[in-house]
Amino acid sequence: MDLIRILLAIIFPPLGVFLQVGIGKHFWINILLTLLGYIPGIVHAVWVVAKY
Repeated sequence: MDLIRILLAIIFPPLGVFLQVGIGKHFWINILLTLLGYIPGIVHAVWVVAKY
């Protein structure tokens, strides 16, 4: 299941974070990072999926 979440985190970072931790602090941080730049959003999403 983590492999699917990591793939979703690479394709659409906020969705990967949402599936892992729901709507919370990390979700909103990831949306902000994705808007500022796609790569920071991916890095944060993969980190959240791997950590939690």
